[in-house]
Amino acid sequence: MSRRCARRLMLVACVVLVATQATAQDAAQAGHRPNGDPDIQGLFTFRTLTPLQRPVNDAGATALLANRETLTEEEAAEFEASRRKELNRDTQNLEVHAPGVRYQSRAEGGVGGYNEFWYERGIELTRDKRTSLIVEPPNGRIPYREEYQAMARARGANLGSGFADSYTDRSLSDRCLMGFNAGPPMVSSAYNNNVLIVQTPDHVVILNEMVHNARIIPLDGRAHGTLPQYSGDSRGRWDGDTLVVETRHFLRETSLGGSSPETVLVERFRRVDPDTVMYEFTVEDPGGFTAPWTALMPFRRTEGPMFEYACHEGNIGLAGILAGARNLGTQRVGP
Repeated sequence: MSRRCARRLMLVACVVLVATQATAQDAAQAGHRPNGDPDIQGLFTFRTLTPLQRPVNDAGATALLANRETLTEEEAAEFEASRRKELNRDTQNLEVHAPGVRYQSRAEGGVGGYNEFWYERGIELTRDKRTSLIVEPPNGRIPYREEYQAMARARGANLGSGFADSYTDRSLSDRCLMGFNAGPPMVSSAYNNNVLIVQTPDHVVILNEMVHNARIIPLDGRAHGTLPQYSGDSRGRWDGDTLVVETRHFLRETSLGGSSPETVLVERFRRVDPDTVMYEFTVEDPGGFTAPWTALMPFRRTEGPMFEYACHEGNIGLAGILAGARNLGTQRVGP
């Protein structure tokens, strides 16, 4: 090959490389990946003080939220300050009787719970000052069936008395099988409210910091599998700029009380600005709820890295929970 031909080939290669890089940069600046898919990648936090359900006839700071769809800026600031004080575990652990906490007081020999260092809960409401993450139904409440509510009351009485005859009497989060906020669906809670989203042209991976739960979601149009799983079986597709993920075939209940293996969950992810992905989910389960319901929550970009969540409660503590309950000889309450 002559030197002239070699120089021409090198020039063509450089032009192609520069054009490819420019195309990729243009796509990134436009919020899209080089293959044209919307870019929803990143490390995000979904912590917020906005509760999943709107309080009704509540006491304390949350009374301000009852029966209100949104708050004014002044009301929101008042609520946030009051709630941050109300939730502070350092203060609670020093009190004789910590409001809303089931720990024994120090006067009774209790040692308190986690101190505030271990929490990473929300410190403010969502930007629109909503009083619940649930946007449908309009009352901001989960439309439970009465049968579930009765069962939950009986279960609460059992757990409150320390009853645990078997590991099946404890929740999936107690057993370190699922995170209490990792879902699906994801809902803000006390800590580890972080999620990493990674994309390829054929898959999206949703990795939760809580219990390192990872969902690998195909985007190639394949049908749902039939194997029940704790996180269900997820399939994704693009609807314009929104990633729609449908999950079926849960092994048992989802992380939401009242759900069952028949739950159908539809999640939607849409980037609304460079630092925010809006997350919406709709839950449908006629056996547990009288109607489908929908919640809306922002994912906000956060600094890394993600940390390991070492769930020793299930690895070590569960045997102690069961042994202690049996030793007390507690009796099951209710059916």
